Amino acid sequence: MTTFGALLAALAGLFAVVAAGSTVPILPTGAAVSATAVVAAHRSPLAVLLVVCAGAAGAYCGDAGTYAICRAGGEALTRRLRILRQPLHLAETVKQRLTASPVSALLVSRLVPGGRIPVLLTAAIVGLSWRRFATANVAACALWSATYAAIGLLGRSVFPQPWQGVVAALVIALGATQLASWLRHRRDRHQRHLDA
Repeated sequence: MTTFGALLAALAGLFAVVAAGSTVPILPTGAAVSATAVVAAHRSPLAVLLVVCAGAAGAYCGDAGTYAICRAGGEALTRRLRILRQPLHLAETVKQRLTASPVSALLVSRLVPGGRIPVLLTAAIVGLSWRRFATANVAACALWSATYAAIGLLGRSVFPQPWQGVVAALVIALGATQLASWLRHRRDRHQRHLDA
C-alpha cells in the first residue's frame, strides 16, 4: 500500500472510530485523534490537518446521529435512560447556555466526560433547531478535534519515536478523561450530600 493509501485508510478508520464513539460513547475518541495526529505528524504537517478534519467530521456525524435519537426520544428517553436526574433544572441552565453561546456549550459538552449526551438530549428537549445545532456543532467539533490533535502533537514533540508519542498521547488523553470524570463524580456526590 502506498503512503497516500495508508493515510487514507488511517483517516477513514479515524472517522469511523470517532463517529461510532460519538454515537455510542464507549470508545476513547479523543485518544484516537491524538494518536493518529502523532503518526501523521511524522509523515507530513499537512497530514495533521487532515487528521483534524477527519476527527471533526466523525464527531459531527456521530453528534448528528445522537441528536436525532434525542429529538425522537424526547423526555421519555430522558426518564427511560435516567440520563438527567433533574431534567427541568438542567434543561433551563443548558437552554440559557445554548441560546447565549451554542458553540461553547457544545464544545464544553464534548470536552467534559459524560457531558455531551445530556447536553444534546437537553438541547433536543428544549427545542434547539436542527439548523442552529448543525451550525454551532461544526465549530464545536472542529475545536474538539484540534484540541486532541494538539495533545498528540505535544506528546510527539517530547518523544523522538512515533510509537512513544502515540503512547504519551493515549496516556495524556485517557488520564485527562479519567481525571475529569473523577472530578465530576466527586462534585455530584458533594451536591447530593448538600441536597440531603
